[in-house]
Amino acid sequence: MTFPLFNLSGQHALVTGSSQGIGFALAKGLAEHGASIVLNGRDAVRLEAAAEELRQAGHQVAVSNFDVTDGEAVKAGVEAIERELGPIDILINNAGMQFRTPLEDFPAERWEQLLKTNISSVFYVGQAVARHMIKRGRGKIVNIASVQSELARPGIAPYTATKGAVKNLTRGMSTDWAKHGLQVNALAPGYFKTPLNQALVDSAEFSSWLEKRTPAARWGNVDELVGAAVFLSSKASSFVSGHTLYVDGGITISL
Repeated sequence: MTFPLFNLSGQHALVTGSSQGIGFALAKGLAEHGASIVLNGRDAVRLEAAAEELRQAGHQVAVSNFDVTDGEAVKAGVEAIERELGPIDILINNAGMQFRTPLEDFPAERWEQLLKTNISSVFYVGQAVARHMIKRGRGKIVNIASVQSELARPGIAPYTATKGAVKNLTRGMSTDWAKHGLQVNALAPGYFKTPLNQALVDSAEFSSWLEKRTPAARWGNVDELVGAAVFLSSKASSFVSGHTLYVDGGITISL
């Protein structure tokens, strides 16, 4: 049985930061709904291993190894994909990083790195891809935000700042580009078991706190993000734009 509203057959999707974790899970999920995938990441070996895993499952996959924090590299990378692989119909802006330390001790170089990786990359890749989408009069952009787009906790103030910026940049992108037929939204994961969160997953104290704090009383599994990503990437969300969809077990709505 097929569901046309969620069918991504014939669509090309670029997923940044997709060699592991949430990015890989979303790439796999879009592929399972029919999309051809372009994986992007910094580690060429890990990226190729991820691509081969998807190919072995019967999916159409390519890799593009440009640096999302370098504006000129992004332009060249996107142009190459459009020219050699086909139009980018779906963009998942997933590349991101975390660094935890008290704010008064936070190194300035780490602040700059977080800004470049978590928010500048969304602007660079989003703009480069949107220029082509605008010409075609259609396109889907999904920026990966976070529960930290709404909340804060000790030791990650700069990360919280970047993810708040992703939420508002998503609104700005939608405001500028919806009239051109683009739907731009954000997907905001809660606490998921990923390499980025491994230190927290390994902490019995933190996991106990999280289970008590989250109405669903557990960590999320990355495959639980796929449905939301497919919705925001498909015809089903044709009149949804500028929205941030929280997939967080209820943590943002509960005291």
